[in-house]
Amino acid sequence: MRKSGHLCSGGAVTEVLHVHPRSATAIRPARTIFVVADQRVLVITGASTGIGAASARRAVEAGWRVVLAARSEDKLDDLSQELGGEERAVAKRCDVTDWEDQQALVATAVERFGRLDAFFANAGFGASRGFLEESVEHWKAMIDTNVYGVALSIRAALGHFREAGGGHMVLMSSVAGRRHLPGSLYGATKWAVTAMGESLRQEVSGEDIRVTLVEPGMVDTPFFDNRPSEALEADDIARAVVYALEQPPHVEVAETVIRPLRSG
Repeated sequence: MRKSGHLCSGGAVTEVLHVHPRSATAIRPARTIFVVADQRVLVITGASTGIGAASARRAVEAGWRVVLAARSEDKLDDLSQELGGEERAVAKRCDVTDWEDQQALVATAVERFGRLDAFFANAGFGASRGFLEESVEHWKAMIDTNVYGVALSIRAALGHFREAGGGHMVLMSSVAGRRHLPGSLYGATKWAVTAMGESLRQEVSGEDIRVTLVEPGMVDTPFFDNRPSEALEADDIARAVVYALEQPPHVEVAETVIRPLRSG
């Protein structure tokens, strides 16, 4: 292992560890670990497009380093390069319904950046309203991603946060998780996320672990097949996410509801 150091843009010293993993037959290329004492680290699932990608851009702009997770590796790699490469943004393929993938995601943050401060469980998708609509396979995949996937994200991050003495869990819910919508199984998955957020908050009461529920109204993202009119932009939600992350340690933004003006 070889160490080097240099000044980053904010003037802080970056300790760069060049690690050469050894095998029985060869020495593989070095893996570089970037350790910056005063730069916080955020994991984002569903980071390849929409709110996840917009949140990554805003977080890096605010001085965070990010681990970008999704199943679309090409889009993740492009976004990582856009954000400054692996010193600031590491791409990691992750299926949020796979427990081993979730564990590997947290491990990647710690191995590459030396810490994990916050986890944004953003991955999810929807379904047409109506209990005779969509296939049952689509339903199952949505429930697995939107509910089970979020629970796995909490489980993967919580142990690390407790060991570190603090952290911040941000969960993507929805206005659909606050009101009943006719025939919306998607809404039921977001009611579940809202319940998980409050359950987690009560579980960690008395610890230095913050929990934020983000509850947008209609947002113009790839979530919709047809672009909605008078909808919020992904960046509108990203600003709210970073606002919650940037509060001082004694402040918890428990819930943030963001609606388009005149949305009723």
